[in-house]
Amino acid sequence: MGAAAVAPPDNSSRKGVKPLRAGEGHSFLWRKLHSLSGIIPIGAFLVEHILSNFEIVHGPLAYAQQVKFLNGLPLARVLEWAFIFIPLTFHALYGVWIAFRGRANVNVYPWAGNWMYISQRVTGLIAFVYIIQHVWRQRFAGVSLPEHPGLAYAKVQYELLNPWMLAVYVIAMIATCWHFSYGIWLFAAKWGITPGDQARKKFGYVCGLFGTVLCAMGLVSIFWVAYAIPYSPVDVMPAQPTGVVLPAQPGPGAQYPADNGLPNGSNGQLQNDSAGQPVQPSAVPQQ
Repeated sequence: MGAAAVAPPDNSSRKGVKPLRAGEGHSFLWRKLHSLSGIIPIGAFLVEHILSNFEIVHGPLAYAQQVKFLNGLPLARVLEWAFIFIPLTFHALYGVWIAFRGRANVNVYPWAGNWMYISQRVTGLIAFVYIIQHVWRQRFAGVSLPEHPGLAYAKVQYELLNPWMLAVYVIAMIATCWHFSYGIWLFAAKWGITPGDQARKKFGYVCGLFGTVLCAMGLVSIFWVAYAIPYSPVDVMPAQPTGVVLPAQPGPGAQYPADNGLPNGSNGQLQNDSAGQPVQPSAVPQQ
């Protein structure tokens, strides 16, 4: 009698998760849309947002002009919803669904792919929670920056003067840039742009460098707002009509919105110093 064939062990319960298997078994169309939406338009918006925020290093006026320029684009509100809010909502919610359905047995198979899978889900959740509060506080709460772009620097600065919020911004920036840079690598692999292990490995270095540069720019902007100009003017464009590009310097008695989301220690009037020059109330709370 021949020896009985030995069945291979059943490792189905101990199978690790490879990085390109995220979401396997779900709708092919939804997975493709989720992958694509992370690059275009969300990824493109993230790059633009970080580049625009980097104008902060040129001072409050340059940042206000950038905010005014973006909000002055034709159909700005339509573009905002069609290419930012709606795609972002889909990408985030579908990503959360994948995150809670996926499995990664890093304790059994500590593959690099497993750790990357976990990190992508964790950073995605961090970015999702942060974006909700960031959009609400900066876009909808307090003063409307599309209508009062001169308050943009002071509004962000007031938020970052809170050490806890500063820490949140730093963690969120690192998580978001990691999520995006690894998402680019996944996108290229899933869509057949980088076939083969060697191509994926080399492209991984490119994505890592890109994400590092992007994150560094974001962190510089954050700390610049918090520390470079600690007593910036509340409104650097206090009385400008919509069509004016270069704002005048604030003069005596200039107004700024009372309901601006900032600490309001005065009646909205700019005060003059002993030399007759306007002194604007600081965005820093009085101790």
